[in-house]
Amino acid sequence: MFDVAQVRSQFPALGREQDGRPVVIVDAPGGSQVPATVIEAMSRHLRRGVSNSGGAFATSRETDAVVAEAHRAGADLVGADPGEIVFGPNSTTLLIHLSRTFSRTLRPGDEVVVTRLDHDANIRPWIRAARDAGATVRWVDLRVEDATIDEASFDAALTDRTRLVAFTLASNGVGTVTPAARLAARAKETGATVVVDGVHAAQHRAIDFPALGADVLAVSPYKVFGPHIGMLAVRRELLDGWDPDRVRPADEYEGGARWETGTLNHEGLAGFTASVEYLSGCGRTYGDPADDSRRAAITAAFDVFGEHERGLALRFLEGLTSISDHRLFGIAEPGLMDERTPTFAVRLGDQHPAKTAAALGDRGIFVWDGHYYAIELFERLGLLTTGGAVRIGFCHYHTPGEVDRVLEAIGDLA
Repeated sequence: MFDVAQVRSQFPALGREQDGRPVVIVDAPGGSQVPATVIEAMSRHLRRGVSNSGGAFATSRETDAVVAEAHRAGADLVGADPGEIVFGPNSTTLLIHLSRTFSRTLRPGDEVVVTRLDHDANIRPWIRAARDAGATVRWVDLRVEDATIDEASFDAALTDRTRLVAFTLASNGVGTVTPAARLAARAKETGATVVVDGVHAAQHRAIDFPALGADVLAVSPYKVFGPHIGMLAVRRELLDGWDPDRVRPADEYEGGARWETGTLNHEGLAGFTASVEYLSGCGRTYGDPADDSRRAAITAAFDVFGEHERGLALRFLEGLTSISDHRLFGIAEPGLMDERTPTFAVRLGDQHPAKTAAALGDRGIFVWDGHYYAIELFERLGLLTTGGAVRIGFCHYHTPGEVDRVLEAIGDLA
């Protein structure tokens, strides 16, 4: 049985207090907290002595091992091959890097498809790539009433000139989970390259890269209980077939390594592997893995997390019904919890979201306000020019009591 108290004991930041009372850190979509094992893994790498990779001495060989193990961990996290994993400073930078190469494959008359639901990191790079090549951008709209993808608009955007389709697995702004495999299959029928943003989804769902049918998947390990680095999974044919911007020594490498420009964040990679081990440990402790592999344990962990998070989401939505002066943006139907994450965008009356967030912060409840880089989404919802919304995001280490405390504070402020 899942033991949230035992899980929380592994996260030092969750013991923080303000004015003698524990704080409630509910901005998990903006960056999750990390377990002590991740902190120790990064510190241990630095304490042992740092070195670049490829040297003929012990600390360099240790760095090589850290890099190799991180690629294996990334592969296990998303069900990819280690040679399909690319690391970099953050996912936005990696997508921009990838888009520069993609732009050289475009021709005037080609089309690129993006959605109003996405984080700007999976929109703007592709728009700029199209602009630089003289290609056309086509937009997929959303259903304003529940902030979900308009599938008719998605289908209408696809033509025989579509060269790339980019969409999110889950919205970092309102929590919407998209029917990703279905959308990817439709896009692939046009022969397009499919790029999916899994940054928010990876905190809440086990991702199966091959099953998605996508060509590129973006993940931010710092949203998945790890350090601040970025990661892509990219189909090997693209990694080997496209010609990335790189320095000449990188010509010696294959697969993802060809795309990793400059020295990697080695201590961050050590921490990332520890975060994947944390996930697999949760799967083995609380779940029922299908086999003895780390991948199976990770999948089992997210099965357990999902059940716990659905309970938190339902508790929050039920509590909101007793608060009269609020607006919730996104899926509110209790029977559709599998179609959203426990991330909620709300506004209280005519209060500016920044004011609400500050008042909650004074009460020891840490939330975010604004558009969270989901600019197109909040513009489409008519909220961009008035401050966006307050984002409240739970994950597996939150408790029902924390949900109640957030609701109580919102009720006081409404």
